[in-house]
Amino acid sequence: MASEESSLRALESLMTEFFHSCTTNERKREIEELLNNFAQQTGAWRHCLFFLSNTRNEYVMMYSLTVFENLVNKMWIGVASQDKMEIRSCLPKLLLAQHKSVPYFIRNKLCKVIVDIGRQDWPMFYHDFFTNTLQLIQSPALASLGLVMLKTTSEELACPREDLCVARKEELRKLLMEQVPTVLGLLTGILETYWDKHSVIASTPPPSPTSGESLELLGSLFQGSQYSKLLCQPMAALDSESQQLCCLVLECLAHLFSWIPLSTSITPTLLASIFHFARFGCDLRTKAKTGSFISSNSSSSNGQLNPGTMPPTSNGGGRNGQPSEGSKVDRARLGVLAMTCVNELVSKNCVPIDFEEYLLRMFQQTFFLLQRLTRENNAHTVKNRLQELDESYLEKFTDFLRLFVSVHLRRIESSPQFPIVEFLALLFKYTFNQPTHEGYFACLDIWSIFLDFLTTKIKSRLADRESVLNRYKDALVLLLREVLNRIQFRYNQAQLEELDDETLDDDQQTEWQRYLRQSLEVVAKVMELLPSHAFSNLFPVLQDNLDVYMGLQQFIVTSGTTRRLNISAENDCRRLHCSLRDLSSLLQAVGRLAEHFIGEIFAARFSDALAVVERLVEVTCYGSQTTLYDLETAVPSVLKPDLIDVHAQALAALQAYSHWLAQFYSEVHSQNPSQFINLITSAIDASSPLITAKVPEKLLLSSCHLMVSITSTVRPVFLVTLPAVQNIYNLNTTESQTRRLPPEAHLLVCRALSNMLLLPWPNLPESEQQWQTRSSNHASLLAALTREYRTLRGTVNITPRQPNLDNMKAVIHQTLPVLRDIVDSISGESTKSRQICYQSLQESVQVSLSLFPVFIQQPDVTDEMLAFFLTLFQALRVQMGVAFTGQIIHTFLSMFTREQLAASILQEGSAGCRVVQKFLKILQVVVQEPGQAFKPFLPSILSLCMEQVYPVVAERSSPDVKAEMFELLYQILHQNWRYFFKTSVLTSVQRGAAEDTMENEAQFTAAMQAFGQSFLQPDIHIFKQNLSYLESLNSKHKLYHRKLFRTSMLLHFINVLLQVLLHKSHDLLQEEITVAIYNMASVDFDAFYSAFMPEFLNGCQGVDTSQRAVLARNFKLERDLPSFTQSVQRLVNDLRYYRLCNSSLPTGTIKL
Repeated sequence: MASEESSLRALESLMTEFFHSCTTNERKREIEELLNNFAQQTGAWRHCLFFLSNTRNEYVMMYSLTVFENLVNKMWIGVASQDKMEIRSCLPKLLLAQHKSVPYFIRNKLCKVIVDIGRQDWPMFYHDFFTNTLQLIQSPALASLGLVMLKTTSEELACPREDLCVARKEELRKLLMEQVPTVLGLLTGILETYWDKHSVIASTPPPSPTSGESLELLGSLFQGSQYSKLLCQPMAALDSESQQLCCLVLECLAHLFSWIPLSTSITPTLLASIFHFARFGCDLRTKAKTGSFISSNSSSSNGQLNPGTMPPTSNGGGRNGQPSEGSKVDRARLGVLAMTCVNELVSKNCVPIDFEEYLLRMFQQTFFLLQRLTRENNAHTVKNRLQELDESYLEKFTDFLRLFVSVHLRRIESSPQFPIVEFLALLFKYTFNQPTHEGYFACLDIWSIFLDFLTTKIKSRLADRESVLNRYKDALVLLLREVLNRIQFRYNQAQLEELDDETLDDDQQTEWQRYLRQSLEVVAKVMELLPSHAFSNLFPVLQDNLDVYMGLQQFIVTSGTTRRLNISAENDCRRLHCSLRDLSSLLQAVGRLAEHFIGEIFAARFSDALAVVERLVEVTCYGSQTTLYDLETAVPSVLKPDLIDVHAQALAALQAYSHWLAQFYSEVHSQNPSQFINLITSAIDASSPLITAKVPEKLLLSSCHLMVSITSTVRPVFLVTLPAVQNIYNLNTTESQTRRLPPEAHLLVCRALSNMLLLPWPNLPESEQQWQTRSSNHASLLAALTREYRTLRGTVNITPRQPNLDNMKAVIHQTLPVLRDIVDSISGESTKSRQICYQSLQESVQVSLSLFPVFIQQPDVTDEMLAFFLTLFQALRVQMGVAFTGQIIHTFLSMFTREQLAASILQEGSAGCRVVQKFLKILQVVVQEPGQAFKPFLPSILSLCMEQVYPVVAERSSPDVKAEMFELLYQILHQNWRYFFKTSVLTSVQRGAAEDTMENEAQFTAAMQAFGQSFLQPDIHIFKQNLSYLESLNSKHKLYHRKLFRTSMLLHFINVLLQVLLHKSHDLLQEEITVAIYNMASVDFDAFYSAFMPEFLNGCQGVDTSQRAVLARNFKLERDLPSFTQSVQRLVNDLRYYRLCNSSLPTGTIKL
């Protein structure tokens, strides 16, 4: 005893020293080693039991419990039966003796150790484990301890980690399922008892609705529901200890519901009890003034009962019957936990038929709560009421609504007992009274899900489309109107001004842009269902704001060279700012709706769309003619950006209607040509004056994008004759540097001009396309754009100090992106367009090829050049011809020496690295080309891939180059299979009758080894890509069945993939890996089961002979994928479990 006392004192001293701020890291390591050595000693648990019984030092307690935890989870198999019995007996006694005196985290840790023992030994050797827990729950003095044990049992036994074999996991799940009815009955009883007890003794019923008022409140939601009166009873006034206990019950239920299936064990009484407690969240008195409480998902509370901090009172209140702040937090927490239970149930998609009635009842009860939340009275508006409630409760309630609409609405909607329209009215009130932007966004998401549901339903039931729509029409129109109001400063200025319009989020949008985008998505979904209603709501509001904008002309005052907007009164400026912001938003809304005027409904909605487009053309012309963006204003930091934004949004909205204009051109133009010509001419007149470097970039780019859309989507034949277009052409083909546009704008304008000359005109036969004239004009355009670039042709060599090197680079960087964009924009067009494009480009391409060797040491230039050549290969390789393409490939292959490649690849993320990636992409295009033209290059490409690139990247991460190299390797194999396997038609018909005729075997083997090697490396993206390549080669070319692969590689690949599963290094790909193993094994199941599996198990380290036998016995000889998958998962789990147990046992331990 004395020695144990001295050991305890020494341990306390060590632990205190370890956690002292002055202790050095070196000393901490020494102490850690001492403690670990002690824990490994046989019988260390006896000392720990003494320490736990005789210390008040929290560090010592925690250490001692960790020793027990390690013993139970890793070494239990080697502990003597007598010792196990002693531990099973002592630890529960210790818990009962000390649970009130030790800190709650020590108590929870001790509970977990006892549960861990149950996980190993219940019911065979620890038959009273679960019975003890149930007895604790039924004992009033120990109920909270029993509930902590129950929650821990649910956490550790229902979803155990991998340190159990699969058979034991299945056994535990079955044992627990047998106990579920009893457990749920007990928990229901506790909730009912506490509610009833405290409802009766509540001295002053709170001002909840009386039962008389409730009938008026509930309407048809609850007609005939036996629960309506129950839910309208006065709220129970729980004391602090009762609140804590009920919190624990609800925590247990929430975890139980996360894994038990829906069944009749979840009784109506239990559901009613949960909803009683959910009402605490609706009670205004639950608002905590001091931050948020612990979330329901946190296990850190763990049912901590600390009576010292919260004296219990008869009615849960402080002085004068008011609840204390702590009490408010607990009451709110009850509501949150109850809603967590509800959400766990609602999140289950699999609903047995006998549970559907319960589900309906549950929704009725929740919507009773929704009515309470959205009820107005003299004291509170709905918004004030929601602001007063706890944020976490509102989040849980919104989660419930989202789950209800996304998972269960299809089940409930047609039920006569569920008034869907009344529900939508409540959801409407709830949505538009949300106290936070995040809450509002979450509710808009719910409406989007509902609108998607409705759209799908209507498409599947076209016959009664009108009756379905009529049912919801009023709700949808209200929703549309309110969402439109919410994006307007006119109605919602205070909230909109709170939104940040500067900081970008992960999706590269500001808070304001996200708000507007989500709102417009809802508007667009309503538009799809009710087009005429949506248009009649939106267009008049747009007109009102346009009238203000169009009326600004009268306030423009000119003095000398300056023009200013003569509006200076603060109130007028503020009103103008709001009107302009609203106009900008409404223009975006009109643009978003463009898709709902085209296609099959073009004719039906033609007049509406024409009104919109005419108005947009008018607005853009007005903006450009009055140059409002150039005015001086009283508040330049606010009004000038507003005026620019409105003008830019008007151009963008008009651009959105380019597909409508194209359909107009195809279908109606011939009937009324002047109307169409006027629209296009005006649109060009509106955008062309803005295409100058003097205009703000936002406006400049909007006008350029409009030009591109007109030339690429609408393609009017008369466009090239318009003076404004000819003017743009002249401006962009002259040599003047002073008027040069910014790079992006210049690129867009060049694309528009090129499209105008290259793209076929719609509605005209080939003979009227005027290709000769257009070809000549395009050649002139390209000649002008490449004038400076072509002068570089004679460059033979360069030096880093060459005075004009920077100028040469600048010319290359200015010209090639434009040429690349022009080629890219016609890549999917007709052969004639591509022929003309290549003719115009031919000289520039040759210049590029001659410059490439000169600039090979300048990675930023070669990067640009290879990007250009890659686009050429993708779009114009046929036009370039075999001879010239071969010359290009030959040049590249000769320039990229092994040293050059290695130097580039080693600079990860650099321009040099990008050069190699693009080079590999070009080779991918080449090897995919059908026919024999490029086949002579295959040996050189394979050699470059396997002998020059692969050795450099094999042992390095180099993810980008690796990804391209393996794709090239895959394309070589896939597109050129006959380069390796000369299978004749006869042998492919007589499958298996003759063996493959192999050629280039060494290169094929090297490629497969490279794939295999990649599975041993940590990069999960390369692993996934390469696994899919192998699977693709198998499905298209029977890779796994080929003799060479089958006899010398197959088992190696299976072995590697199984090892990856065992090491859990690529867990996200478990399913893909298992499917690949199945496909490989299925080539010859007999050989897999009789030869591979015994060999694999014999080679497994860390398991003994008997364990190998169990693993072999449990691996069933299954031949279908689901059963095979189960066997593989079981093998991996059990093998890991045995290794874990064996590695933790002291040497020489006899396993019992």
